Amino acid sequence: MDGVIRVLIADDHEVVRQGLRFVLGQEPGVEVVGTAADGVAAVAETRRLAPDVVLLDMLMPGLDGLGVLLALSTMRRRPAVVVLTSYQDEGRALEAVRLGALSYLPKTASTDRVVEAVHAAAAGGSVLDPGVAAELVRRVRGAAGDGPLERLSAREREVLAELSRGRSNREIARTLSLGEQTVKSYVSSILTKLDLQDRTQAAIFGLQHGVVPLGDALDQDRFQAGP
Repeated sequence: MDGVIRVLIADDHEVVRQGLRFVLGQEPGVEVVGTAADGVAAVAETRRLAPDVVLLDMLMPGLDGLGVLLALSTMRRRPAVVVLTSYQDEGRALEAVRLGALSYLPKTASTDRVVEAVHAAAAGGSVLDPGVAAELVRRVRGAAGDGPLERLSAREREVLAELSRGRSNREIARTLSLGEQTVKSYVSSILTKLDLQDRTQAAIFGLQHGVVPLGDALDQDRFQAGP
């Protein structure tokens, strides 16, 4: 990328935001154009400032990192995303990568590693934690078929399973430890990927494809028409 790399820092801890701003401020060719203390603000500031790279925490109030990634994926000018988090969960890391994150690093990563990830992301490259990289390779090698469920991420399949049990967005959010708005985004994504019209169709699809056992309770009266 030619010129200065414009970076937005999204993290709910002020000391982290200040630390990253200081570190990146010392790097030639990098400019921190803004910060955000929660997920909703991260999306709004990305729309307003159009940064080249977003440094994104996974656990934030309002909208978590996965919800932010879902929102960013709909933007015409989509920034590169570097996830920098204290939350060590390879499943969540893989979900973040599937949703468009180019790099995924722990907050214990060295400052040189973070700077490397910013430069790599701006150029379309990736810097991954070794455990995440190994799991990605394992899953790619073990991927089977290209059936309709293969269009869904692991987290989307979990949401589909809860839909098939007749659970509301609030209940799904509580069960899967997600934000309610994040669940709504997942439901919309599921309907789009599977070319379905509403939650009831999604629930029936889930039962037909064995996402949950047919004996699981399915209360049709609880479904909503939309996401």
